Amino acid sequence: MHLTNTLTWRDNTMHTIKKAHQRLYFLRKLKGAGMSTAILKAFYRCVVESILTSCITVWYCSCTVAEKQALQRVVNSAQRIISCSLPSLSSIYITRCKDRAASIMKDSTHPAHGLFTLLPSGRRLRCIWANTNRLRNTFYPDAIRLLNC
Repeated sequence: MHLTNTLTWRDNTMHTIKKAHQRLYFLRKLKGAGMSTAILKAFYRCVVESILTSCITVWYCSCTVAEKQALQRVVNSAQRIISCSLPSLSSIYITRCKDRAASIMKDSTHPAHGLFTLLPSGRRLRCIWANTNRLRNTFYPDAIRLLNC
């Protein structure tokens, strides 16, 4: 994880993209060696996607649109190499975010359990009031927004 003194995730994102591009080289070599699509997909999931999604619930919602597009270009490159469709990073983020929020809601001893309170209707969660974009683009408000959809 790379964090700057301005509390942006740009360095982390660029480092992640660079590492993923290095791993795509090996994916291309495996494709050239005649490996099957199943093996290529498994290699992508284990080696490239694991780098792209490391701590994704922490930093993805704070990334800029350009950074998210740069990350998605890595996935698109892998799709062209493997010749099959792969899940987008935004769909992976949404799935992991919902799963993490659900586990926090189930665990009453978690420090953030109190942030996930139901409204009187019992169907939706109470939104966290955020005065700044920095707070609005963090995990908890984003997870509540996703769970309320």
